Formats: sequence, structure tokens, C-alpha cells
Amino acid sequence: MALFVKYEFWYHYITELHRRNIPVLNVSGVFHSRQVFFKWYGAFFRKLLLKFNHFFVQNTASAEVLQRIGINQVTVAGDTRFDRVWQLLQVHEKFPVIEQFKGADKLMVVGSSWPEDLDVLLPFIHDQHRHTKFIIAPHEISEAGIRNIERHLTSKTLRYSAARHVPDPGEYQVLIIDNIGMLAQLYRYAEYAWVGGGYGKGLHNILEAAVYGIPVFFGNKNFHKFPEATDLINRGGAFAVSDYADLKAKFEAVNDPATYLMACEITRLYVEEKRGATQKIIACCRNLLNA
Repeated sequence: MALFVKYEFWYHYITELHRRNIPVLNVSGVFHSRQVFFKWYGAFFRKLLLKFNHFFVQNTASAEVLQRIGINQVTVAGDTRFDRVWQLLQVHEKFPVIEQFKGADKLMVVGSSWPEDLDVLLPFIHDQHRHTKFIIAPHEISEAGIRNIERHLTSKTLRYSAARHVPDPGEYQVLIIDNIGMLAQLYRYAEYAWVGGGYGKGLHNILEAAVYGIPVFFGNKNFHKFPEATDLINRGGAFAVSDYADLKAKFEAVNDPATYLMACEITRLYVEEKRGATQKIIACCRNLLNA
């Protein structure tokens, strides 16, 4: 059995698997009429879809567009990422340095940040220096990139790798994560999250933050192809930001106690209600293997 995730369509692999009668599944698929499969000139590519035994798609719109071209072996299962982040929620790993840094202060975790994100965030961090602490986890952790962030910060800043060697990490306002692998666990310490990529090639995974039941902010340029971002904006748990002034206004608005609690509940419940795709896929796989 072979599973291809979302947009992965490898012609020669799929053709050979089909020739050998090996079941081929698409997992967490997203389809829309703008894709080449559904164009008047897309007959060659549609033939590739016919080689799949089953499609597990994220939403009903994907199922409908497949059914229009005669593909009915479709299940609206959802997105397996919801199950993955829910799994992370059950892990209770502690980070003493993070706890010492945060203390009793409010914290915003800035995850997978790009320079375009920091152009908006740096003046905001300066503006919040008496009220909020910040953890910045850059998308790229090169020495030059981290030095560039440090050079533009006016607040007292500390690297995670150096934090255990200072007497009191809590004296600093900004902590820069200079390693890979911690980010998904850091959101549990936050009252707010900023997720990077929204001004560039595409928004990073906001579900890693949303599962902890906190408001999520991100850039407003490139989030529309991520259904979870649009859903949470419409529900009031996430906020697309155009610039510093927009961030400041939306941050202040969400800090109203009733609004904040509502945003937290929205994000938490959204992830919880979307779970279950993994079990649907596994059940089908078992049926195919036992057939």
C-alpha cells in the first residue's frame, strides 16, 4: 500500500504501483476547480487520479469537484494535522529555562518568523516592553540571521543556548530560540501566538498554536489557501495583520478580558472538533489490506 499526502502526485510512482495492483491512497487531499485536473486540457492528469484506490479529502468542496469528473471513491475525512497537534497537547514536557524566563508575565511566542514578520513585530515588541515577553523562533537559525534580529531589537535579549548560564533569565524581555525542534511545545507557555510566513510564500502551521487555546496572529498576504486560518478568522480566534498599527489595534482589542477568553475557547474547540481523520484512514487501510 502507498499513501501520498495532499498535493503529492508522482506520475511514474503511481503508474507503476497501479500496474502492480498495489493500493494507492491520497491522504488529506485538497482539490479545487483551479487545479489542472479539472481544466479542459487536463485529461492526461485526470487519468492519473483514476489510478488511486481512494481519496481522503479535507472538505466537502474537494469531494464535490472530484465527483464531477466521475471519481466517487472519496471520503471526507478531514486533516490529519489536527490529530497530530492534539497528540502534542498530551505531551507535558517541561522547559525550566522557559518557565524562568516567563515568570508571571504574559508571553507571545513568535513561531517560524521571517524578516517580513519581524518588520511588523519589532516595533510592537518595543512598544510592549513593560507588559509582555516574547519568544522568537526564527524559521532559519543561521548565526547571521540571529545576529540581525538581535541588532534590531532595543529590548534586553537572550539566546536560549545562553539562558542556562545567566543568573536570572527572567530579567530579559526577548528570548531567541537558536535550535530546531522545540517550537511546537513552546506554545503551551504562551498567552498569544504569532505564526510566520503570512507575508511570504505561505503561512506556517497555526494549528500547533491553536491547540493550546490561545489567539493567533499572522501576516495578511498569504493565508487564504489554508482553511484553518480562514475558519479561525471568521470565528474570532485568529487575526490577519497588515502592519504594526493593525497588530497593535487587534492586540488591544483581543486583550479585553471577555474577548480574550472567547478567542481562546474558539481556537481550542476548533481543533478538538476537527479531530478524527487518522482513525478513518486507518480503518480504510485495514479493510483494503484484509480484502
